[in-house]
Amino acid sequence: MENNQQQQQQQQEEEEGRKASSSSSSSSRFKRICVFCGSSAGKNPTYHLAAIHLAKQLVERKIDLVYGGGSIGLMGLVSQAVYHGGRHVLGVIPTTLMPREITGEPVGEVRAVSGMHQRKAEMARQADAFIALPGGYGTLEELLEVITWAQLGIHDKPVGLLNVDGYYNSLLCFIDKAVDEGFITPSARHIIVSAQTAHELMSKLEDYIPMHNDTTMKLSWEMEQQLGYTATSDIAR
Repeated sequence: MENNQQQQQQQQEEEEGRKASSSSSSSSRFKRICVFCGSSAGKNPTYHLAAIHLAKQLVERKIDLVYGGGSIGLMGLVSQAVYHGGRHVLGVIPTTLMPREITGEPVGEVRAVSGMHQRKAEMARQADAFIALPGGYGTLEELLEVITWAQLGIHDKPVGLLNVDGYYNSLLCFIDKAVDEGFITPSARHIIVSAQTAHELMSKLEDYIPMHNDTTMKLSWEMEQQLGYTATSDIAR
């Protein structure tokens, strides 16, 4: 049963890739996308396939990669596939994590920073959009922070969840529950874009239009101090 599901997932991705080959060969609205993902590979081989297919989508759409700088796990799979596809790869990693998360030759450009906060701020500053593959605490923490920044009006960059085999179903259910209970507004729920395949997710991100309400704060001072960019980003919205 599991093998059949994996084969169906792979066939679906390959079919979408063939359909998208002509349309995605032109330049995307995005120059660089930040991918959050695990430094572990995970137990399900479908996660490996999803990482590779996402990398292929970035290459086909002429999008460069910003990521956490590691050469292991899903991080290593995505970065190597994008790099070998001819796109620029920027890895941002705290100096203290380099011995743990980089093995062998680094992939692309590696930018060392002093800590985790600087890592997230630099990745956010460099990227035009964000995508989360399956991952653990670190991936979830990075994902929720950029969602929170979008909610506060710090950025208008799209945030995507690659919900491989329903990996993020429970998180999405929690968020929908928080909307029902009044802790998250419907407009803030709109921040998160999710799909089960890389091609579908990329298409949704390309079409994404931010939804604002009158109570959204525009923290330009926070942009400059924490993220290091101004309200005029690479993508005007």
